[in-house]
Amino acid sequence: MHNHPPLFTQMKEDMQAVLKHDPAARNLVEVFLAYPGVHAVWGYRIAHRMWGHERLKTPARILAQAVRTFTGIEIHPGAELGRRLFIDHGMGVVIGETAEVGDDVVIFHGTTLGGVSMSEEKRHPTVGDRVVIGSGAKVLGPITVGHDVAIGANAVVVKDVPDGNTAVGIPAKNRPARNRAETGEQLDPAMWI
Repeated sequence: MHNHPPLFTQMKEDMQAVLKHDPAARNLVEVFLAYPGVHAVWGYRIAHRMWGHERLKTPARILAQAVRTFTGIEIHPGAELGRRLFIDHGMGVVIGETAEVGDDVVIFHGTTLGGVSMSEEKRHPTVGDRVVIGSGAKVLGPITVGHDVAIGANAVVVKDVPDGNTAVGIPAKNRPARNRAETGEQLDPAMWI
């Protein structure tokens, strides 16, 4: 899904994404030292590179487990995560092995990108670019979440979400965004937390 740029380029972009999306982030030093979501994404990026080599799959899983213990965020090294990913607060985020996440995605705490079967095939969601996933949301199964989508806090998404829609509720219902701003930062922050 993704063409990976150099690791340090991605790490810098991940820190810049925090500054863009979190008004509490004051500078890069603070982000580097005090953002467990950034640490989890960096650990994933290293483990994912290892995952591509058969002899390094077990060490990749061990690294992912250490990152989970340190941050409370579980990202399988086989997942495909895009650029400039921001996991805000982070505790309790789970991203499964066959999940695919696009660029410029924001994920809040308690979110699961999970499977609904024990299949060895694709069993986790594919998430497009510029998606915001609210806290506690569960996005389950081999579904597709389009580009420029907003998923509300605690939504349970088990069906595809078209580009530009907002998904809210249990089970989530899709509704078209009334305007472009509704799919991103201009939404009421209460929708995410």
